[in-house]
Amino acid sequence: MLALVTAASLLTYSQALLSFESRRGTDPKATLVQTGWKKAASRTGLKSSHSVVLRRHLEDERSTVKFNTTRAVSSLSSLTGVVHKTAYYGNIEVGHPAQTITVVFDTGSGNLMIPSESCKDRACRKHKRFDPKKSTSVIQMQADGSTAGSLDTRDQLTVTFGTGEITGLFLRDDVCIGSLCSPMQFIGATHETDEPFGSFSFDGVLGLALGEMTQGPKFSIMDRLNEAGQLKDFVFSVFLSDSSSEESEITFGEVKNDHMVGDMFWVPVSRKSGYWQVSIEDIAINNKRQTLCADCQVAVDTGTSMLAGPSRVIRELRNRLKVASNCANYHSLPDLGFVVSGHVMNLKPQDYVDNDGQSCSVSLMTLDVPPPNGPLFIFGDPFLRKFFTAYDRTNRRVGFAVARHKDTPAWKSAALLATAVSAD
Repeated sequence: MLALVTAASLLTYSQALLSFESRRGTDPKATLVQTGWKKAASRTGLKSSHSVVLRRHLEDERSTVKFNTTRAVSSLSSLTGVVHKTAYYGNIEVGHPAQTITVVFDTGSGNLMIPSESCKDRACRKHKRFDPKKSTSVIQMQADGSTAGSLDTRDQLTVTFGTGEITGLFLRDDVCIGSLCSPMQFIGATHETDEPFGSFSFDGVLGLALGEMTQGPKFSIMDRLNEAGQLKDFVFSVFLSDSSSEESEITFGEVKNDHMVGDMFWVPVSRKSGYWQVSIEDIAINNKRQTLCADCQVAVDTGTSMLAGPSRVIRELRNRLKVASNCANYHSLPDLGFVVSGHVMNLKPQDYVDNDGQSCSVSLMTLDVPPPNGPLFIFGDPFLRKFFTAYDRTNRRVGFAVARHKDTPAWKSAALLATAVSAD
């Protein structure tokens, strides 16, 4: 039996357990087909880029746990009790002939995980399932990257969350993002609990974290596309809309300047955790440094709708922001900024306050991660709707620029990026 057990959750809300298990009972109908291995890589002969339009969907309140398939650390947002307010997802194609699957493009996890046809649970049946028997290019795999015979005991990946569990088999097949194609390894789920996975509007997740988060290089879509010579640049960028008047998109192989107001600045990845995480110099209120978080880190996470930070800092921020519970001062609340590489990236009250019309509260969740990876903040959708981000694999750095939105004047958007001043 192959077994690897690691404590996975970074959050105190729920502890996730990641384990490999070898189990007998492989489906006798499963077929090992080894044709078509080179087909995807040869579909395009030129290095290029491709943008995927992302659908924006308000998720059910039960949709609180994000898929995670990492080797050693669970997703930053694998938690319960948090309203998953918005999901952004788009299409990929798997297999030959292609099967269309909707996925969240997630910088907070490392692997592709999608429901398999062999999963008969209600959570799987509610979604599009990948059918290996309909693909002429699929290869059944083991966890170590070796090919699995039709009668072999199969390695299975089991991810257990506080509110649910996913189990899956290892597969290899062609994966395409538009015209960008490459064979890669991924996990086909054979079991999903109804809570919370049955309430998701998307089928699976495509992890875009750095190599430390993947099961191995052949599980990384970015690595595979780059090795196949598909990408114009070894980079991807993310633009999230804040209204229905414009489309969100993720672009592979290029940084689109037309999504920016002003220039982009780049910040090196600060830890070898696998997350796209950078250093924070401080927190600012109305551009004034607060001397609250001199040694903090932030993980930029496209797969979560939350903002989170160290409990000590969040408690103090609540005291200093003074958000009235009856919303009486909502329209006079200050900007909340994060000082990164000398720049203050500001959020407005609507970005950091939960306001239902009758009551208001600071929406940042508490998250305690010890050094060396913490203290840690998470920048999820509220931040990503205000700032266009790019992820440079060659230089291991994250780019930030104010996002350009159709319904917001450029001068108003530009004011979100400022220079910090010392506290009084």
